[in-house]
Amino acid sequence: MSETEFTADVLVVGAGPTGLLLAGDLAAAGLRVTVLEKRAEESGLTRAFAVHARSLELLDARGLADELIATGRAVPSLRLFGRIRVDLANLPTRFPFVLVTPQYNTERVLRERAVKAGADLRRGAEVTGLRQDAGGVVLTARTADGEREFRARYAVGADGAHSAVRDLLGIPFPGESVVRSVMLADVRLADEPEEPLTAGAGEAGFAFLAPFGDGWYRAIGWSREDQAADSDPVVLGELADLLREVTGRDLGVGEARWTSRFHSDERQAASYRSGRVFLAGDAAHCHSPAGGQGLNTGLQDAANLGWKLVAAVRGWAPDALLDTYQTERHPVGRAVLRSSGALVRLALGRHAPTRALRSALGAAGGHLGPLAELGAKQVSGIGYAYPAEKGAHPLVGRRVPDLRLAVDVPGGPARLHEALRSGKAVLVSNDELSVADSWAERVVTAAPADPHGKLRDTVLLVRPDGHAAWACADPTRGELRAALSQWLGRP
Repeated sequence: MSETEFTADVLVVGAGPTGLLLAGDLAAAGLRVTVLEKRAEESGLTRAFAVHARSLELLDARGLADELIATGRAVPSLRLFGRIRVDLANLPTRFPFVLVTPQYNTERVLRERAVKAGADLRRGAEVTGLRQDAGGVVLTARTADGEREFRARYAVGADGAHSAVRDLLGIPFPGESVVRSVMLADVRLADEPEEPLTAGAGEAGFAFLAPFGDGWYRAIGWSREDQAADSDPVVLGELADLLREVTGRDLGVGEARWTSRFHSDERQAASYRSGRVFLAGDAAHCHSPAGGQGLNTGLQDAANLGWKLVAAVRGWAPDALLDTYQTERHPVGRAVLRSSGALVRLALGRHAPTRALRSALGAAGGHLGPLAELGAKQVSGIGYAYPAEKGAHPLVGRRVPDLRLAVDVPGGPARLHEALRSGKAVLVSNDELSVADSWAERVVTAAPADPHGKLRDTVLLVRPDGHAAWACADPTRGELRAALSQWLGRP
C-alpha cells in the first residue's frame, strides 16, 4: 500500500467523546484525520453525565475545560447508599469536583475543536469491512453515495460496545451482563431533589436522578420485581414508585419525553491493538455506569493514544511506543471494571452479607478515612499511574499536577496545562534546558515558578498526556539526552 493511496493518516471510527477527542488531537498536530460515524444525524439523547477531575484536566490541557464547565454544575461530593459521601473537594487538582453535564455538551465541545483543527467528519458512514497489511489499513464503509473505501496508515475503533471494528478484527470481548432491564426516562419533576446527583438503593432496587439543566431530569431505575425485556416499554408510574421508595421522597414525576430500557455489561477486549488498528473507549471496555467512569475512561484512552500515533506517523516514534498503549491502558480498564462492578453489586445485592456490608458502610457515613480518599482518587481518575521501569524515579508513570511555571516571555504558559496545549511534551527544569533545543519540534521547555520548590534539583519530562515520562535528580547532560531520545526519538 503506497503512501499516495492514503486518504488520511488516521481513520477514527465513531464520533462519540473518545473518537472526537482523539480526532481533535491528531488534527491539531497536523495529521490528516477522517472520522467515520454511522449515525447520519447528531443525537440529542445522552447516557453519560459525569465528567471527572482527570478528564477536566485533559480538557484544560486543550483549552476546553472552562467552556465545558460553563454548561453544567460542579458537584464537590457524591452520596452513595443514602449516607456515604465521597468528598472530592480535597482532591489535589484544579477541579476538585465532578461536573454534571449531559454528554451531548461534551461531544459538542470536542466536535467543534476537531472540525476546526481540520478533522473530516463523515456522518452516515457505516464501517462494513476492514483489511490491513504492513503499510496501512483499508476500511470499507456503506454511505449514502454507496460503498466506498478509506485508506490510512492507522485506524482506531472508538465505535462503542457493539464495535464493528472490533468484530471485524475478530478480537474477543468476553464478559457478562451484570444488570438487566434498567429503565431510563427523561422526566419533569414537581420538586427539585436535595442533591444534584440523587442515588439510592434498597430492597426495591436502585434509582438515580441527574439534571439536564433545562428542567428535565434523567431518571434511571432498576426494580427487583420488574425484569422485563429490553424491548418492553417503561411504565412511568412504576418508575415513579421506585424513585419514591428508594429515595424516600415523592418528587412528583410528571411527563416523560423519552423512555427506554437497557442492560449493562462488563466486558473487556483482551487486546487493544491488532496490527495498525486500535480500540478505545467502550469498544475496548464497557462496564456498569456506577461511578460515572465510562466516558472518562474513554477520554483518557484517547489522550494516551493520540500523541503516540502522531509520533508514529511523523516517523520519530521510539521502538514499541505504540505497544505501550496496551500495557498502560488495559490495566486501567480492568481496574474500572472491577471498581464499578463492586459498586453496582453492593448497591443491588440482596443476600444477607451484601446487605449487611451496605448497612455498615451507610452507618459509617463519612468516617471512612483513607478508604474514601482512595475511592475518590480512583473514581476521579487522578489516582491512576502507568508502569515504570524498576529503579525509576518515583514520579515516572504518574499523573503530573498542574505545575506553576516561570513565565519567561509575555503571554507564555504559566501552568503545565497551558504548556501542554502545544500538543508536545514539556521539559521542566531549573537548568540544562538548552539540551532540548535539538528536539524543539517535539518538546516545550519551562522552568518551575518556584526554583526552590520540590523540583529544585529534579528534571521532569512530561508526556503530552500529562504523565511523567522520565524524571531524575540532578542528571548529567548525557542522561538527559538519552531520556529525550528514548521518549522523543532521535533529534
